[in-house]
Amino acid sequence: MTIAIEKTGGAMRRLDELDVWVFDLDNTLYPSSCSLFPQIDLRMRQFIAERLGLSLEEAFVLQKRYYREFGTTLRGLMLNHGLEPDAFLAFVHDIDCSVLEPCQRLDGMLEQLGGRKIVFTNGSERHALNVMERLGIERHFEAIFDIAAAEFIPKPQPETYRKMVQRHGFDPRASAMFEDLHRNLLPAHAIGMTTVWIKGEDHPDFPVVPEDDISHVHHVTDDLAGWLEQVVHAQAGKV
Repeated sequence: MTIAIEKTGGAMRRLDELDVWVFDLDNTLYPSSCSLFPQIDLRMRQFIAERLGLSLEEAFVLQKRYYREFGTTLRGLMLNHGLEPDAFLAFVHDIDCSVLEPCQRLDGMLEQLGGRKIVFTNGSERHALNVMERLGIERHFEAIFDIAAAEFIPKPQPETYRKMVQRHGFDPRASAMFEDLHRNLLPAHAIGMTTVWIKGEDHPDFPVVPEDDISHVHHVTDDLAGWLEQVVHAQAGKV
C-alpha cells in the first residue's frame, strides 16, 4: 500500500481525531534521567576506539562529530570507514536494561489509548524489544521500524519518515509522533504529523538554545504518561 504524502497547510488535527501513534524509543518511552543511554554512549566510544585504534578521548570526539554530521554515529562509520552495521549494533546495545523500572502508569495509558502504536527508532529492533519488555509495554505495539528497516538512513532524514509511513500504510495527517529530540520532529511536521516533544532537562542535548526554531513542535511535555492521559480522556469523551 502506498500513501501519498503532502505537507499540510491546514490546522493541526484534534488529538481525539488521531488514530496512529508513533514513538521514538530511547529517552522517549523511558525518562532521560535513567542511566540506560549513557551505557550505549560509552559502548559506542569503546567500539570506535578498538576498531579504529584510537584512544577513548579521540573516539569520543569522532563519535560526537559523526553524530552531528550524519544523524547517527553509525552512519558516519559506515560512510567513512565501511563499517558493517550489525557488529556495531550488537556491541553498543549489549547493555544492562535492569536500570529501567517497569512503568505501570505508561502501560495503563497505552492500554487505554485507542489506535495503532508503532516504535520508530534509530536503534535496532532487538534493542527496542529489550527496552519495551523491561518497561512492560511491548504488547501495545504492532511494529518496530528500526534502523535496518530504514536501510541505515537515520532520522532526521526525510526519506526515512516517508519510508516508515509507506511501510505501515497510514495517513500521516491522522498520526502523532513523539520524540526526545525536537529536530527529529521537523520532517514529521513537514508530512502533516502532529508532533510531541518529550523534553527532559537532564537530556544530553538540553538546554535548547534561544536560536533554536521549534515552530514545528505542536506539543511539549516532560511527562509522556500524563500527556497520553489527556488524549485518553479526549477519546473517551467522543464515545
